[in-house]
Amino acid sequence: MKPGRRIGFDFGDVRIGVAVSDRSGLLSTPLDFITNSPETLEREISKLLTEYDPIYIAIGHPLHLSGSESAKSVGSRNFALLIAALTQVPIFLVDERMTTISATKTLREAGHNSKSARSEIDSVAAAAILDSALNQERLQGEPMNRFVE
Repeated sequence: MKPGRRIGFDFGDVRIGVAVSDRSGLLSTPLDFITNSPETLEREISKLLTEYDPIYIAIGHPLHLSGSESAKSVGSRNFALLIAALTQVPIFLVDERMTTISATKTLREAGHNSKSARSEIDSVAAAAILDSALNQERLQGEPMNRFVE
């Protein structure tokens, strides 16, 4: 795998989960979520891009269980457009079906109740999205579903 950090996002109307990989692309680590606020969103994303200098970005793409696009897919596509305006690195839309369920289970197994896990769930889901992209990269050379404006 190509060396360099990758960033994963779990887009939400209120909070946006964030995760980053190590330079080797083996591990993803949840970071603090970003509040989805028009006043601060671009600045917060720009800070992340500057700090981590990713080689690509993975954004969760919410699909129905059937695989068809959902109403929330529009939000993740618009979020991808915002990020594309801030960077030239490749952006991938990653199927995020079941990531929130998986993240909830992971936090529950770590001893967090649903109330205490609420602030962490989005970034744990972002780590699951990034892990999925990393697995696709290992198998195919890059994640599937490259976002093109």
